[in-house]
Amino acid sequence: MRGVWTAQQVRESEAVLLGRTAEGALMRRAAFGLAVHARRMLARSGQVSGRRVALLVGAGNNGGDALWAGVELRRRGVGVTAVLLDAARAHPEGLAALRRAGGRFVDVDAGLVAALGADLVIDGIVGISGRGPLREPAARLVAAVDHAGVPVLAVDLPSGVDPDTGAVDGPAVTATATVTFGALKPVHVLAAHRCGEVHLVDIGLSPLLPEPYAEILDPADVAARWPVPGPADDKYTQGVVGIAAGSATYPGAAVLSAGAAALATSGMVRFAGTAASLVRDPWPEIVATDSIVDAGQTQAWAVGPGIGTDEAGFAVLSEAIGRNVPLCIDADGISLLAVHADLRAALRGRPVLITPHDREFARIAGEVGSDRVAAARRAAAELGITVLLKGNATVVADPGGRALVHPSTSSWAATAGSGDVLTGIIGALLAAGLEPWWAGGCATHVHGLASVLAARGAPAPASRLQAAIPAAIRAIRGV
Repeated sequence: MRGVWTAQQVRESEAVLLGRTAEGALMRRAAFGLAVHARRMLARSGQVSGRRVALLVGAGNNGGDALWAGVELRRRGVGVTAVLLDAARAHPEGLAALRRAGGRFVDVDAGLVAALGADLVIDGIVGISGRGPLREPAARLVAAVDHAGVPVLAVDLPSGVDPDTGAVDGPAVTATATVTFGALKPVHVLAAHRCGEVHLVDIGLSPLLPEPYAEILDPADVAARWPVPGPADDKYTQGVVGIAAGSATYPGAAVLSAGAAALATSGMVRFAGTAASLVRDPWPEIVATDSIVDAGQTQAWAVGPGIGTDEAGFAVLSEAIGRNVPLCIDADGISLLAVHADLRAALRGRPVLITPHDREFARIAGEVGSDRVAAARRAAAELGITVLLKGNATVVADPGGRALVHPSTSSWAATAGSGDVLTGIIGALLAAGLEPWWAGGCATHVHGLASVLAARGAPAPASRLQAAIPAAIRAIRGV
């Protein structure tokens, strides 16, 4: 797992490191790493020497990083022009060093011309201490660069994007790539589409960092926990998952969630619902019955997609809760929980995972707001269960305060029925014995990869995403 730290955590750790490091050495170390990645970007379309780079230089250390990186680029024969957005507050040592190295300095009006004519723009406007959108004249410069399609390399984070929430409240940079120093920040996972490819430069901060604010699962983490049958296993020992989903109005939810569970586990899937006959047709291996009351024993239940919010849906959810096994509750199940306090109370402290999108979250836990990690943590603590807040950056939080974030590499999973597929995968992992936090994180990782494999650059319906689950599992496991 990789950690994510808030801006405050990083600033406090940096202050300690600065006290142990020679003056200016830390900035030079960061700037060298920034320059390395700038050269790599320039080299993609030809040689580095003779290329042109424009630095958008704000006040303070972020601008200083950009200036010192400019010095390194000048040594490689790159033409460097620094656009000083606040000349009086620009980093003095960085200014002097770039001047000695032969860099050019221009005001904002001339800087617009320089930036539009550059092969690469380095965004050193604001750092992790900055808050709020870009102000003029930076906003005008960034808008012109964005319109012209000039590649942008952000220093630490794209300026104008909140470092801790990824929120954007006005003009902001959309970077082609971002170089960050010492630690990943929430912005890099919550606003991954704004950051582009993120490169972490080691500046010696790791030993000084506290417990991370949140975690990111790597493929190896998922592979290590994905259930793989052993020589002594049979269909029962691997976990039997129950799926209660679908209705006459939404039969597809049954097929998608039950089929996803079958593809995610080597054990056994039981289905309960009025769409039983439709589930049996494509999935003859699933043991299907018309009523959850008649379903056999399971090690977990996934319930909610398409069951309705009427008395029949309430009865299904109540029965699943009464089975006293781990649960994944989604869609209509969440809507029912929102209006039935007794059902919510029955879940507190149990191995339960709910999977709301933002609107469902608002019904049961209030508006998400700009801080998705904080919202998921708050809901998990209040409800006493694990919460998986779906979105382009999915957050999984448990009542103990653990949080993980999965940044999507694409948005192809934002399609009807995709959530039903995720519910089935989670149910299979719960039945196999994973605790809800790990089940939610591992399922989200495989679900996201399956959406990419299914789409391959073009829209793909949820049934294609479902079909790509085995390929995603093989890719995660490296087989």
